[in-house]
Amino acid sequence: MRPLSVKGAWLSETRAFADDRGEFQELYSGRSLSAALGYEPGVAQVNRSVSRQGVLRGVHFAQVPPGQAKYVTCLSGAVLDVVVDIRTGSPTYRSWEAVRLDDPHRSLYVEAGLGHSFMALTDDAVVVYLTSQGYASGREHGVHPLDPDLAIAWPEHIEPVLSKKDQQAPGIKEMERRGLLPSYDECAAFHRFLRERHMV
Repeated sequence: MRPLSVKGAWLSETRAFADDRGEFQELYSGRSLSAALGYEPGVAQVNRSVSRQGVLRGVHFAQVPPGQAKYVTCLSGAVLDVVVDIRTGSPTYRSWEAVRLDDPHRSLYVEAGLGHSFMALTDDAVVVYLTSQGYASGREHGVHPLDPDLAIAWPEHIEPVLSKKDQQAPGIKEMERRGLLPSYDECAAFHRFLRERHMV
């Protein structure tokens, strides 16, 4: 587990065990993740998406608490996975970091309160992500992934393909004006509560 520049995002790197029969790999370890985070995020839902080249999903997030943490793995193909700090008051507010996921030995953990987005770099990019909470439409929000105020450096040679919902998503300034973004202090308090409960 390696922390990224955006606090609350981690890159998990695992290894596979191969022999003449094939290969075995532990894709997710709750014990390793809990050791890094100081709490057990839990798994409430497992999602799978298949995307053609250019499909751009996000920037998505859920209201905190409880938010929705994600553990993201690309099983085949390749995606550019991006975590965005959308927490108002954060020292790194509006910053982002991109990680290329093209190997199931690398996964990205995105803590509740952060924004998450990815673009498929190949056809038939298969992404599986474990979430700490199930989908709840009333708590789910999005920021436009092409918002110039975020200035995410998506590949210039790939034409982005967005869902109608993501096309209509507001920019981050508008989301802040509406009071729909999570605050850094609320997220910190929520994760502090999770760590304290984990220690009991």
